[in-house]
Amino acid sequence: MYPEERREAMSRLVAERRRLSVIELAEEFDVTTETVRRDLSHLERSGQVRRTHGGAVPADALTAPESGMAERDQTNPHLKDLIAKAAVSLLPCDGSSVVVDAGSTTVRLAAAMPPERRLTVFTHAVPVASRLMTLPHLDLHLLPGRVRPTTQAAVGGQTVAAVAALRVDVAFLGTNAVSAEHGFSTPDADEAATKSALVEVGRRVVVLADSSKLDSRSTLRFAATTQVDVLVTDPAADPAELRRLERAGIEVVVA
Repeated sequence: MYPEERREAMSRLVAERRRLSVIELAEEFDVTTETVRRDLSHLERSGQVRRTHGGAVPADALTAPESGMAERDQTNPHLKDLIAKAAVSLLPCDGSSVVVDAGSTTVRLAAAMPPERRLTVFTHAVPVASRLMTLPHLDLHLLPGRVRPTTQAAVGGQTVAAVAALRVDVAFLGTNAVSAEHGFSTPDADEAATKSALVEVGRRVVVLADSSKLDSRSTLRFAATTQVDVLVTDPAADPAELRRLERAGIEVVVA
């Protein structure tokens, strides 16, 4: 099958099923996930599909369905573990402060936190706090707000105000989508407002994103590429997309 024929078939299949993952498309057309991502990018540019976290929906879909934490946690778990371990090397020295965003990969960062580290840690994510609370040398602060069931994290005006009062050495964030042109984005307005606030308070901003999120866009941008210092991703990431992100000024760390 020629690439043009495959892309047209992908577009029809996404229109029929309304949502397909990169892995499902790779299996359906017997190609690599990298090929699928390139095809989906081509189809998105031509207006035939919309890229989402880990896959695609039809172009006429007003909002892409947002998966919950349980589903996210089962997506590329081994790659997220690699990313979390690499992110540990980006922790600041003892006595410093960090803020940790909600997300399935940032939860893994919390789980990988060395028990001997002495840091002040702020988070609005209940799963992150539950993993960090057993570490004896952390000064842990759980930020207030309405807990959103989908991400199990506090959001809203109270959370944004609490974040805005901070100034930390490193902000670790998750994201639903990454694009060299569009930046970093997420589908929910409250989540986007909280993430935007987190970006503003970190002296250094580090985003953790597995390769399925690269070269895709979600509804609301919370950070431009110029606002993020480091992206930590996995070895399955498309090298061409990584080069585009580096040209945008982001340091890319491949786990």
